[in-house]
Amino acid sequence: MPFRATTFGFPSLWAGYGLLLALAAMLLCTPLVRPLESGLLDAQQRLLLRYAPQPVHKEVVVVGIDQATLQQFAEPLALWHSHLGSFFRGMALAQPAVVGLDLVLPNRSFDAMLPGSDLQLLRGLIMARQRTPLVLGVSVDDAGQPRPIYPPFLAMAGSGGSGSLLLAPDADHVVRRFNEQLGESSEPVSTLAGQMLRKIKPRALPQSGLINYALPPLAHYIPLQQVTAWAEAGDMVHLTQAFAGKPVLLGSVLPLDDRLLQPVNLAGWEADNGRTVPGVLVHAQILRSLLNGGLVEPVAWGWIAALAGLCSLLWFAPLRLRVAAQVALAVVLLLLVLAVGALQQGLYLAVVVPVLVGLLALAGRWTLSAVLEKGERRRLRAAFAGYVSPLVMQEIVQGRLAPALGGELRHVCMLFADIRGFTSLSETLSAQQVLSLLNRYFEQVNLAIHDQGGTISCFMGDGIMAIFGAPQTLAAPSVPAFAAARAMLAALDKLNAALQTEGTPPIAIGIGLHVGDAIVGHLGSQARHDYSAIGDAVNVASRIEGLTKDLGYPLLCSQAVVAELAQFPFFTDLGVQAVKGHTPVHVWGWKPAATL
Repeated sequence: MPFRATTFGFPSLWAGYGLLLALAAMLLCTPLVRPLESGLLDAQQRLLLRYAPQPVHKEVVVVGIDQATLQQFAEPLALWHSHLGSFFRGMALAQPAVVGLDLVLPNRSFDAMLPGSDLQLLRGLIMARQRTPLVLGVSVDDAGQPRPIYPPFLAMAGSGGSGSLLLAPDADHVVRRFNEQLGESSEPVSTLAGQMLRKIKPRALPQSGLINYALPPLAHYIPLQQVTAWAEAGDMVHLTQAFAGKPVLLGSVLPLDDRLLQPVNLAGWEADNGRTVPGVLVHAQILRSLLNGGLVEPVAWGWIAALAGLCSLLWFAPLRLRVAAQVALAVVLLLLVLAVGALQQGLYLAVVVPVLVGLLALAGRWTLSAVLEKGERRRLRAAFAGYVSPLVMQEIVQGRLAPALGGELRHVCMLFADIRGFTSLSETLSAQQVLSLLNRYFEQVNLAIHDQGGTISCFMGDGIMAIFGAPQTLAAPSVPAFAAARAMLAALDKLNAALQTEGTPPIAIGIGLHVGDAIVGHLGSQARHDYSAIGDAVNVASRIEGLTKDLGYPLLCSQAVVAELAQFPFFTDLGVQAVKGHTPVHVWGWKPAATL
């Protein structure tokens, strides 16, 4: 907006800034922005995964229970003792870094139903435990209490050999974070991924943070039946090649079992799963994050608040709407680039609040400026509408009319008009009656001039000087000038009819028009100046108006005006007329049809 608020806006400016800071504080404290933060974080993770995936130095191997597994192992899962025993024997042969089960072992013996089954599983657990650390998954019941595992099985896993399968999804049911404060009172609970990390790195303490989804998804899993086949055949080559020295997780990869919504698709073998992935892959991604650079650490809220405060300073930038929109876009892009860059370094910078504060600052300041400027324009119009023409007022308010002294050459049509015999008329009326008459007359002719886009430059006693073609440029300014002159004469007829009913003598006017080039602009001094015009076109129009009384026509036009009107009818060629202080001028006369 071209008009600028200055000191008149200071109280409102600071009050608005205080309101902005209050909104910023509310945004920092309210959970309302959490969905936006989460959505933006997911988008950043997907962006990094697609264009800048992070390297995986320590991979996790997933052994999956799939549809083929169920077809090959016909027994119910609770009776898979022999198959799981084979799996553990295979792990003992392969010697992985750690083995974790996203699978809950039975809470009691099934020997009565399947004699010798417990022993088969126990032998496998013992063999595996001698060669590699084990972590058994522990689920919870409907009351949130851990489900027990048959004590002999749990004992074989040894100290620290169990971990909770609990995860901490956000309000939108997406698992983005890992922490072990999962108890009812936020007390620590040893988790599957946390215990597996401790087995690999005994001195490690799993930190809380965001799961790193910029690590590429697992390309494949190894079916459980394949592992048991290798184990039963004693195939050391395949077992060692697949598992030696690597963390191993066993769990379901079935399409309808234990699925969790994630920011990215963690299952590289599933093309379109709507990012709903097997739960075992979430545990695997947590462990992969812990082993490959650690979890993503959120930046402290103090820094977020500082960044929001910095963005709030945009409130003090009085910008035009287009520039404000460009700045807003630049701020959003800058903060997003900063956030993505931080995420690449393992830091989560929550930029939604700073972005919202910056946008609110720009939008709020623009709105405040618009309101204040609108009020100032009203004040200017109210204060100066009676002193300048509407077009000049509009140009001033819109900032298109320079306030400095000086002018520019413009093609304009000048209109001069005055009341004939005004001096004699004044002798018959009191001063108050003269003033009232003039005001009534000027009210009528002003409207006629302004309706045609003319600019009244000044009043000279009973005379008027008007400009057509400035400040707004017109291709043929004679056309609206002639229309205004005719409207003035029509308005005078109505005024005279009213004067006759009041017993006041009618008045007659003379109008002169000439078109040409003139210097138009602010004339005068810095302390007092008018929007006016000077030049030969002005002088000629004034001289032509002076001929109206002698030639007996209320409206006289120069040859240049008639030419620009394209042969308007009812003009009378009055020939070349001598004018004072100028070479003779070819003049044309016009009268209303009723007087012809």
